Amino acid sequence: MFQKLKTLLLITTLTLVSCDDNSKASATNKSLPIKQIRISRDNSINKQNSFNDVFLDSASIEKYILAERLNDTISEAIRSFYNARNFEFAWFSSSGLIEQAFSFRSLYSSENDADIFNKSLETRFDRLRAETDKTVDENDPSIRKTELQITERFILYALKHYTKMGISETALGTYIPAKRKDIIALADSVLATNTVNNTFSALNESYRLLKIPLQQYSIIAKNGGWQVIPASKGNYRIGINAPAILLVKRRLQATGELAGKDTTQLFDTGLERAVKVYQLSHGYKATGVITKDLVNDLNISALARVQQLLINMQRMRWLPVQPEGELIVVNIPEFEVYVDSGKNIVFQMDVVVGREGHNTTMFSGNLNQVVFSPYWNIPPSIVKKEVVPGLRRDKNYLKKRNMEITGKDGGSVAVRQRPGKRNALGKVKFLFPNSFNIYMHDTPEKGFFSRSERDLSHGCIRLSDASKMAHYLLRNSSEWPEEKINAAMNSGKEQFVRLKEPVPVIITYYTAWVDNKGGLHFADDIYGHDKEMAHKMFLTPQ
Repeated sequence: MFQKLKTLLLITTLTLVSCDDNSKASATNKSLPIKQIRISRDNSINKQNSFNDVFLDSASIEKYILAERLNDTISEAIRSFYNARNFEFAWFSSSGLIEQAFSFRSLYSSENDADIFNKSLETRFDRLRAETDKTVDENDPSIRKTELQITERFILYALKHYTKMGISETALGTYIPAKRKDIIALADSVLATNTVNNTFSALNESYRLLKIPLQQYSIIAKNGGWQVIPASKGNYRIGINAPAILLVKRRLQATGELAGKDTTQLFDTGLERAVKVYQLSHGYKATGVITKDLVNDLNISALARVQQLLINMQRMRWLPVQPEGELIVVNIPEFEVYVDSGKNIVFQMDVVVGREGHNTTMFSGNLNQVVFSPYWNIPPSIVKKEVVPGLRRDKNYLKKRNMEITGKDGGSVAVRQRPGKRNALGKVKFLFPNSFNIYMHDTPEKGFFSRSERDLSHGCIRLSDASKMAHYLLRNSSEWPEEKINAAMNSGKEQFVRLKEPVPVIITYYTAWVDNKGGLHFADDIYGHDKEMAHKMFLTPQ
């Protein structure tokens, strides 16, 4: 999926300084020499055009710097960071922590560095993530402290890594967007060779490759885009002769799926091949038939695609630093998982992800355990919404589902499902410890994988071929030959197996990307993350 994903992984392991104030100041002064040039305050940013709609003040920043006894390097970097944003919050909006905050948390968490870990901050991260319906008060001292603590960590991380990548200190304040902009104007600045983005893209292959279609779609948008294809009562297929077919051909010629300059109205074999190419790159089955849904997709404007590309390029800045070697990547909107050996994609498979309201979260972790014939410890939210009402309707609810009550959990009961054919986790699950309680697992509901849209779970990631994943992860373990793995999956007895070498897992949310063969792909914004980001990034979102 991601061309040379680990090009970004060339950076050495981050070693942050001690949490002790004096050693922090000493180590930072020694290891982070930088010119002390304070950036001027950007007074053009206000609550009407800002990316985030909450602001702090210089007094809060100075109070934090004094309380934390930060050295001059970090202090000046933080002052410049907020001057570039006109004191706009970087990590909060009025509705809570923003996507970039969790992306950065994923980035630094992937380093497993004890020096950056702060238990109270991590607890606040989890609490704030859960408070989805609470409005943020920009004057709340706890919110301001959390904002500045995250910024301090970002400055430390950036001075260690981003300056090596050619990203100057002056760019850090707008690394998280600070101001809503015109879509084409932002695209032009990203494409310009004299911007920071150009240097960044030289080291981030996934980001760089999206600049190529960004330029293509920007040119099309500037030239007026493409004509709207009228909807048909039925489908368009090979052999049909209609005026709309010419518009389809022009549309696919514009983006390269159809070669040549055919101007006929006949749906021929050449168009059928082009339609199949388009379908495969936009999440459809390659039928070669133009349905109403496909017409709607074809009619998405070039400007909207430019917007989509820019949003995904913003996300790609936060790819986590990981050691070279094996890597597992899940792309939520694509409903796919990729297993990378470090040299090539070994295999990929379909997955089921969380439905809206039970979203699968973007984060990174390390897969360190395989669990055969697992129990399913049913989350309290599911017990409350499904199990307890089921028990009220049917006293045999638990028995029919091979479930048992194991105790109490808060004001309710704790319930688990025993291993077996009907177990919701199937025959095996894969753990990568995280605060979101998300993992990968098998499923008895194999019919879900025949669907093109697979956002159907309670948040965890269901694998279409979990057995293949288990055999791959244990392939180098002499203690786990193929027959033993198969027996463990069908034993009905839960068994934990710790991997000798954990495998990094990255869970992403890309609705636009370039695959390892250079092909551009788009996916639907299943959770509305793109829509939310568009309203924050652009003056007139599409």
